[in-house]
Amino acid sequence: MVKVVNVKFNSHGKAYYFDPLELEVNTGDKLIVETSKGLDIGECAFGEHYVLEDSIVPPLRPVIRIATQEDLRVAQQNKEREKEAFAICKEKILAHGLDMKLVDVECGFEGNKILFFFTADGRVDFRDLVKDLAAVFRTRIELRQIGVRDETKMLGGLGICGRPYCCSQFLDDFQPVSTKMAKTQSMSLNPTKISGSCGRLMCCLRYEQDAYEDLIKTIPKVGAFVQTPSGYGNVISTNVLRQKVKVRIDESNEQELKVLDANQVATVPGGRPKPGEPLPQVLQPVAKAEEAPEPSSDPWAAPSLFAEDAQGLTQKSGWEEEKAPVQSSQVKIENRRPEQNRQSPAKNGGKHFQQHGAKPPSKQSDAQTPQAQNQQKQVGEQALSQGEKPKNQNRNKKRHYNRPKPKNDGQNKQAQ
Repeated sequence: MVKVVNVKFNSHGKAYYFDPLELEVNTGDKLIVETSKGLDIGECAFGEHYVLEDSIVPPLRPVIRIATQEDLRVAQQNKEREKEAFAICKEKILAHGLDMKLVDVECGFEGNKILFFFTADGRVDFRDLVKDLAAVFRTRIELRQIGVRDETKMLGGLGICGRPYCCSQFLDDFQPVSTKMAKTQSMSLNPTKISGSCGRLMCCLRYEQDAYEDLIKTIPKVGAFVQTPSGYGNVISTNVLRQKVKVRIDESNEQELKVLDANQVATVPGGRPKPGEPLPQVLQPVAKAEEAPEPSSDPWAAPSLFAEDAQGLTQKSGWEEEKAPVQSSQVKIENRRPEQNRQSPAKNGGKHFQQHGAKPPSKQSDAQTPQAQNQQKQVGEQALSQGEKPKNQNRNKKRHYNRPKPKNDGQNKQAQ
């Protein structure tokens, strides 16, 4: 195991291993490192960690120091110099009439070299261009031709998925991509739909291939003869990512299409058997899942919004218990009204009791004593002697009490 740090020289470049020596290097620090072309400044992409010796390309170069303010000032001057060199080089290319496209410019940290990146369809004779640039910048000039994929990685941008290019975000090396990968992933073979902005096949087809190969192993192929819980049939289409299979079920006279999970389908070895041969049983029985226990009554649960039967509702909800106090209170009010009439001698029949010297009836009108009954009988006889009709004191007392008295008592006696 070797102690190393990862250093990147630009945002789209590859990370390289360097020996931190005795320095305490953290992720994000600016470092001055030794390269094969001299000193250069880079950013620590990953702090101190240990890797296997087999993963290191010797020799392992050291980290010279952590960048100082002076080093950062020099790096800023080189950035401004790169912009100036880019504009001058474009003018020189037009002047020489070369069929090439300038992509990027990099200036060395020590200022002893300027590197120009360009793209072209074929070989370009740029010897005269190099002489003109060397006369202008008075330093070493290097022109490097790159491919369209490297150009896209340097410039960056957004892909058809709406995200930044994979090559400019996390892919370090370009790997070969073939149309077989697109076919394996059930994608359209139209070049415009499987190509990136660079005009080549999309890089995502390559690094997603391993996942598709693992998923395809667990799903039947299109056209395979399979057994399902609904019967036997043939697979007509598959969805690898969702692990779904569309099967045409063989019925007596009809063909039914069903979408099933991959674990509900079993491929019959050897395909469909010949007429007259028995159909093999290859589908394993699926164990039934245990039924979940009924949830316990929760006092905080929301009430049901659906009406139940009348009998069960009255038994469970306790509506009768809520109605009972209301009915009893109404009965009390109805029974209290005649009692109030009896207790107020100044109203209704108060004058009748005062004339005959009888006391108004007590509250216990429903259960009268024998003495009270005799007293009422005597009052009735006295009323008959005076020419009045007998009155039922227990009913309609208000109507009898308000009846006016006869004016001529002598005439009533003669009539009797």
